[in-house]
Amino acid sequence: MFIGLEKESSSPTEKLARKESLKVQKKNYRQEKKRVAKELLSALKDPSVVIMSNWLKIRGSLKSWTKLWCILKPGILLIYKTPGSDHWVGTILLNACKLIERPSKKDGFCFKLYHPLEKSIWAMKGPKGESVGSITQPLPSNYLIFRAASESDGRCWMDALELALSCSSLSKMTAKSGRDGDLSSSSESSHILQLLQKENKGLIWTLLKQLRPGMDLSKVVLPTFILEPRSFLDKLSDYYYHADLLSQAVMEESPYCRMKQVLRWYLSGFYKKPKGLKKPYNPILGEMFRCCWLHPQTDSCTFYIAEQVSHHPPVSAFYISNRKDGFCISGSILAKSKFYGNSLSAILDGKARLLFLTRDEEYIISMPYAHCKGILYGTMTLELGGKITIECEKTQCYTELEFKLKPFLGSSCNVNQISGKIRIGEDILATVDGHWVRIISETYIKEQSEVLWNPGPDIRRQRLKRQVVQIDQQEAFESERLWRHVTRAIKDKDQMRATQEKFVLEEAQRQEARERAEGPWNPRLFSFNTDTNEWHYKYPDTKPWDPERCLVQFEKDGIIQTKEKSHRRRRSFSYSQSWAGQQTVSHAGRFLPQLPSIL
Repeated sequence: MFIGLEKESSSPTEKLARKESLKVQKKNYRQEKKRVAKELLSALKDPSVVIMSNWLKIRGSLKSWTKLWCILKPGILLIYKTPGSDHWVGTILLNACKLIERPSKKDGFCFKLYHPLEKSIWAMKGPKGESVGSITQPLPSNYLIFRAASESDGRCWMDALELALSCSSLSKMTAKSGRDGDLSSSSESSHILQLLQKENKGLIWTLLKQLRPGMDLSKVVLPTFILEPRSFLDKLSDYYYHADLLSQAVMEESPYCRMKQVLRWYLSGFYKKPKGLKKPYNPILGEMFRCCWLHPQTDSCTFYIAEQVSHHPPVSAFYISNRKDGFCISGSILAKSKFYGNSLSAILDGKARLLFLTRDEEYIISMPYAHCKGILYGTMTLELGGKITIECEKTQCYTELEFKLKPFLGSSCNVNQISGKIRIGEDILATVDGHWVRIISETYIKEQSEVLWNPGPDIRRQRLKRQVVQIDQQEAFESERLWRHVTRAIKDKDQMRATQEKFVLEEAQRQEARERAEGPWNPRLFSFNTDTNEWHYKYPDTKPWDPERCLVQFEKDGIIQTKEKSHRRRRSFSYSQSWAGQQTVSHAGRFLPQLPSIL
């Protein structure tokens, strides 16, 4: 007797359908297997697909160190006895590995690759089908400990390995999204996957072929999606939205109070940043940017002029002047960007010279570097690092600040920290501590404390209004007009058009260089002083303001100049009244005031 339900017998049609379906599945399986093998083989053999290669010391099973040549590719780490490809030692499969920094008492920087379940991390065969590697000391099967020569080299390897660890998962998700017509919702890689599907599914490979950890980004054509839609010359003007702090600094009687106000102004230039993490355009040789800010309290104006005076290396020169309030600033910046796999450092090499005209005091100022993580995947973050100084030789007043990067094992409260001190001669007058994006407090040696800088809503509302020449009145090589088509495409989220427009500008610059036959470039507004090795504005006016003779300071064609009163006309001039009248007929914030008819 049969107990239970009798299984329904399948019809011949259903059996045939299942058989055909199984054939299709097996065919897809074989094709996918071949595709993955071909992709891996391509990465192994293609000499251009190398993220990083260098010597590293590797600790063996017997706890002795061996120096081996390591080649990092997407998803794999190849290890050789020599830089050639003849003495293969082994291949590590990174898709199942984890990466961690390892403390060490010895010199250099240690990190560890390991399998979290203590499984083997090694591939069975080499890139040329080798089944047995070259003889070295025994190496562990489920982990490897590496030592780089220095901390900077080690950090570079850590970033590069993070990128390589993600490459295999990114390519898998990209292939899946291509088959399913669906985008991954992973927060770690969703933004890069969206770009891969919208623009170019080979974007990561294209970047890897251009980029090598440690290389200078000024020689690399970067995709437009990481660009901030404005020029670097425009970006440098962010430091002057609180230039009224310098107007107040000039009026302070003690050197210490003047230095404290200068420090407040210096810190005011860091909190303004774009939404997300973006890189401004690399300026074209000969490009110029000019703007100004109205000071309502003193009825004065701060004028800003910047010009790209060199392309290789990329040097931006700038000059800022407000004679009525008694200060001017000059300097030049050599912008360097170093790529480290999934992060980059932007180094501003140069100094600014702040001059108080009525006191004949000069303050020499240096800049921190910016460290950006999450360039290709993960959460984009920006930190500032390095030690900077503000020095006044005349008063012997100095400020030393250190911008601190987040430590490897630190918490979120360790991000954006800053510390330093203000001293006159050898005497420390105050210490400075806080976060450069939030509250920075100042503690006097006498145990008194006050808030030095807090860019809260009240401070942000006090930002000076910037005035820029309308685009239709700008010259051909002024930043906004020069980049207007690229900017419009980026704002329209048309990355393909933005890339094309950017290529047109860069190709025109290359053509100009060919026609010039690598001859010297003569900047329009700045000249190079071979004695000081610095760029100087050609038309400086550092005489103190004389209210009996000086009527108004203005800028025309990049030249900042002063109109003096004639004997016949002694009428005064007001920036506020002049600009208020122009705002009724002009677009707000998009003009530079012209000289009034009384002049």
